[in-house]
Amino acid sequence: MEPQAELDPRYSDETATAPPWSEAETLLTAAELFWISTVRPDGRPHVTPLPAVWSHGALHFCTGPEERKARNLDQNPQVVLTTGTSTWDKGYDLVVEGEAVRVADDRRLRELAAAWEAKYGSFWHFEVRDGYFQHGAGHAVVFSVAPRTVFGFGKGEPFSQTRWRFA
Repeated sequence: MEPQAELDPRYSDETATAPPWSEAETLLTAAELFWISTVRPDGRPHVTPLPAVWSHGALHFCTGPEERKARNLDQNPQVVLTTGTSTWDKGYDLVVEGEAVRVADDRRLRELAAAWEAKYGSFWHFEVRDGYFQHGAGHAVVFSVAPRTVFGFGKGEPFSQTRWRFA
């Protein structure tokens, strides 16, 4: 079921309209860089950039199991992933809120590994073994974030703020 788009008139120009979810999905699919926000055990935020792949209605990212974000997710799986442009008056920014869930099924991981390489090139080639992405001497856990809420920010004329809520 597709989420309803709600334009917030407090932060949107009078001529703005809420884009359909399909447009936001297209932007999530094409975006090369995302910023992930997690929460440290002591409550402080942690933010770092990473690549991600949109597949089957969710964003997917990978990280080493000992990295700060993975350790944070062990304690609190709530995350925010953001992407967009670093300009004020043009482009569109997206904020995806949800819960990071580990993907450990090798068949699904092989599909995601192929999607990573198709999107980012051969540098991002992963082998899949025992529920992990394998890359060189290291391995990575993969997480899926199905959106709970997504905010979209249209920049320039017309400025807009849209919210999509998921069941």
